[in-house]
Amino acid sequence: MMLEHIRRWMESGQQMPVCNLIGMSVEHVEPTLARCSLIASDKHWNPFGTVHGGILCDLSDLVMGMAFMTTLDAGEGLATIELKINYLRPARTGKLTAEAKVAHRGRTTGFVECSITDEAGKLVAKAASTCMVVKDERAQVWNQQGA
Repeated sequence: MMLEHIRRWMESGQQMPVCNLIGMSVEHVEPTLARCSLIASDKHWNPFGTVHGGILCDLSDLVMGMAFMTTLDAGEGLATIELKINYLRPARTGKLTAEAKVAHRGRTTGFVECSITDEAGKLVAKAASTCMVVKDERAQVWNQQGA
């Protein structure tokens, strides 16, 4: 079961390379749900001193991918085929929390929604993505190796 595989991976302390690069963390997963976070700092800023929209996009893509991943079977992977994000308020520093829920899971695609909030619980961004189920050798390697 993919959820148990994800939990074992999380317990191992391994991080995805993109998480190390940007500073994101996977905090929690359960069937069709995930929560990830980022401690925002000046290294994430655009020229106006706020978190760059691409960083928020990365955080939302991570959390939505993790939520959708809980619906996969062994030997399956996923690809984000569309991502839309609305930026609602600027964020500068502190913990940003992204929560995602799979709203629909079909045979080959699914739809996932995400909210990103700041430490005060204020909504920073809303995102949605369409994910496609992918069956290939890379998914099987990840499933076998756990990374």
